[in-house]
Amino acid sequence: MRLEELRFPDALPIEGYGPGFFRVGGELHRGAVLVMPGAVHAWGGFEDSATLLAVAAELDVLFVGTGAEIRHIPAALRDPVEAAGPGIEIMASPAACRSYNVLLSEGRRIAAALIPIG
Repeated sequence: MRLEELRFPDALPIEGYGPGFFRVGGELHRGAVLVMPGAVHAWGGFEDSATLLAVAAELDVLFVGTGAEIRHIPAALRDPVEAAGPGIEIMASPAACRSYNVLLSEGRRIAAALIPIG
């Protein structure tokens, strides 16, 4: 799915997603990703709390996109990240992409950890 055309001069919006990929700031990224206003990182999924902990102090909100449908994330991921500071919002990846873009447009300190759909 392609999201509405967005322009952010100093940030990377999520422009689209599909089976196994995300398009961020004009570039295609395969697999799970951590998207921040100025960077995109590979993310190891629900077993990879280290990648999220490395940036937690820079965030107010972390959206966790769980794929095509919303599902619980493991406490081993959620608990240490929440303890490090940011609020965690768990939702399906399509909703996480849209929510990320809205807060990005407001200049908020956010990130989205996203599992691809399908």
